[in-house]
Amino acid sequence: MLDPLPSLFGPKDKNAQLHWTFGWSSCPVFNNSAFWCALAEQCHFGRAAESCAVTQSTLSGGIKELEARLGVTLFERSHRHVMLTPLGKEIATRAQRLLVDAEELVGLARNAHEPLSGPLRFGVIPTVGPYVLPSLLQLLGTELPKLKLYVREAQTAVLLDKLAAGELDLLLAAIPFELGDVEAMEIAEDPIVVAMPRNHPLGRHRVVSRDDLAREQLLLIEDGHCLRSHSLQACRIVDPVRNEVFQATSLRTLVQMVAAELGITLMPQIAVDSELASARNVVVRPLSPDNPFRTLVLAWRSTSSRGDEFRLLGNLIRESLTGTKTAFVPDQHAEALFAR
Repeated sequence: MLDPLPSLFGPKDKNAQLHWTFGWSSCPVFNNSAFWCALAEQCHFGRAAESCAVTQSTLSGGIKELEARLGVTLFERSHRHVMLTPLGKEIATRAQRLLVDAEELVGLARNAHEPLSGPLRFGVIPTVGPYVLPSLLQLLGTELPKLKLYVREAQTAVLLDKLAAGELDLLLAAIPFELGDVEAMEIAEDPIVVAMPRNHPLGRHRVVSRDDLAREQLLLIEDGHCLRSHSLQACRIVDPVRNEVFQATSLRTLVQMVAAELGITLMPQIAVDSELASARNVVVRPLSPDNPFRTLVLAWRSTSSRGDEFRLLGNLIRESLTGTKTAFVPDQHAEALFAR
């Protein structure tokens, strides 16, 4: 389901030729820049060459040419490992920022005539993606047939790192979570509910209180998922060690553990229909007294020039989740966005 992410400067990208139209091929920082950044990230010639879809000798030659033209050594090499020199680390950091800015420039030019067309690198967290993407992809296929969405699913911290590095254009996550220096658009509130075996005593309640949860075996998703902190905040548990007996790697695993009567759990409302369809022994109840929720947000770099486009996409995501229709007319939106 998940496609590999394209790089504007990678050899596989059909739009890579746009890069050279700006006359950058004579500049050593841009020439072979994809090779350089790949090796700086991987510190391994074979893996770096594979990520760039070139041979190892091609990548090695490009790196040597770059070092020769700059007149400095960027990498220390041995038979066992490759590592950046101190100067190489500083240059690599600056080069990555240049590449991100260059991609933004080319993306802006490519979408000047029609917003939300061409490739878009989209990150989504695992506790949102499976429940949003099916309806969203269907809607985008109808509303934006020229948009090619490349999806990367990972935990929020990983996605934020890739967003900052220019490997993603935007991401769909959930707050409260510290997103850092990004622009964010709220999409929808997603209530946190209690899931329990059908014959559980709490199933006779119309709502479940936090005091009820404190006396139960609480199953939680593993550390690293923002849903874990959302769940703990929802039931105001300070010391979860006393309340949980297992940690699951996914919502699906959590629900199956509940169905096996190993305990109860907290889950987002967005996942209920999908997950309970295959777990008939599970029922859900709202959490009282204040019906806690997480908020789904679309986020992108604050320096991105495509914020208006991304807000249009956010409206479509909201529509796919809530059914609230926002008319989208590509030609009219292009005029509104770019005739300024």
